[in-house]
Amino acid sequence: MFFFRMIFRSFSRQFKRRLLIAVTVCLSATVSVAMLGVVFDVGDKLNAELSTYGSNITVQPKADAVVNDLYNTGGDANSNASGTSESDPTTFLKESDAPKIKTIFWAFNITNFAPELNIHADVNCASESVDSSSCKASGVPIVGTWFAKTLHMDSGESTVAGMNGMRSWWKLDGSWPKDDSAQGLIGTTLASKLGVTKGDTVTLYKTTADGSRNKQRITITGIYDSGDSDNNAMYIPSSTAQVLANLPDSIDKIEVKALTTPDNDLARKASKNPNALTQDEWETWYCTAYPSSIAYQIEEVIPGSVAKQVRQVAALQGDVLQKTQAVMVLMTVLSLVAAAIAVANLMAASISERGSELALLKAIGATDGAVSRLMLAETAVISLVGAIVGALLGSGVAQIVGHVVFGSGITMRPMVFVLVFVLLTLTVLIASFSSIRSILGLKPAEVLHGR
Repeated sequence: MFFFRMIFRSFSRQFKRRLLIAVTVCLSATVSVAMLGVVFDVGDKLNAELSTYGSNITVQPKADAVVNDLYNTGGDANSNASGTSESDPTTFLKESDAPKIKTIFWAFNITNFAPELNIHADVNCASESVDSSSCKASGVPIVGTWFAKTLHMDSGESTVAGMNGMRSWWKLDGSWPKDDSAQGLIGTTLASKLGVTKGDTVTLYKTTADGSRNKQRITITGIYDSGDSDNNAMYIPSSTAQVLANLPDSIDKIEVKALTTPDNDLARKASKNPNALTQDEWETWYCTAYPSSIAYQIEEVIPGSVAKQVRQVAALQGDVLQKTQAVMVLMTVLSLVAAAIAVANLMAASISERGSELALLKAIGATDGAVSRLMLAETAVISLVGAIVGALLGSGVAQIVGHVVFGSGITMRPMVFVLVFVLLTLTVLIASFSSIRSILGLKPAEVLHGR
């Protein structure tokens, strides 16, 4: 009861100094909870944010991938229709195999995918509103793909895949075409060259491998602006492109958008040669959503394919993630250091002002340990109140950061609160250590006599 009475008396005196300690701990807890909460969740948020800018894995026929590696002809995964090559593909994957991507171990991390058949065709206008004599172009890049195709999986689940979700940064004037139709999109550059607008109809002519000349009328449902050379192309349903080129069930690329874990040393080692991994390393790698492990699993389900991560996206994601986490951890450390300095100074000042009180306690029989526990108990109660309030405020700040930066809330993991309370406990103990030592040096006789 003696110690409880002393704690109560301590709260009633020096109110301002105790309030400053509580506020200091509260601010440190707020910053720590907010920053560490974001750090623990920023990987998924950043991955989702970067995934809006296109695919991070591409799947090609094995022969094409070998040629690209040998001659460095592979381009950006999102610039396949840019006209970097004027020749049509000669090796293909089966379009009917594309849905197997959603059957791999990390199927739920595959947020979208779109198969492509990249060909070239001659374009003539077939609209009364356009002068057909001047509306002609040869060797126009044509991309046969899915736009928003509903797939019914063997598991009974359904999913929607296609360019509608892969090209979120496009500026589209009009509407997306329907799959398995005679509709299409045209890039702004090509539309300006041909003088066509949405609602117009153009005719595509294609000389196939057997020498026949096929044609297909396409109604333009929209004009897109991709911001790059892709504006020279047309996008039409894959089934229509396959009929035009006489290439049934054929595609030459699949773009895949997946939520992945940034590469580390294990992932980089596996990407060079998975067979070089030990059994434990292989299991860890295979069961972690690295781009390389997801690509490996895609190769397992699509015959004759090579899946590769888009290095630019992976490197950007890892670099930005590391720098973001480093900044937030640094802010957490600085807030804890500031709290330690402030608490140490405030406690030292408090002990100095209360020297007579503490000397009296020692004079009537209180041991150094009892007096030290009294001061620690008082500081612990004040710090606990500040930490609880700071944790609540920090959770709110983390949500504000999440909505402002990533457009969604931050998932606050229990580990964040445990870690922050442990760090604050250590910080307060370290800050109190030097002040507690001064209590041990108090000599009651000298202090009470004003010496």
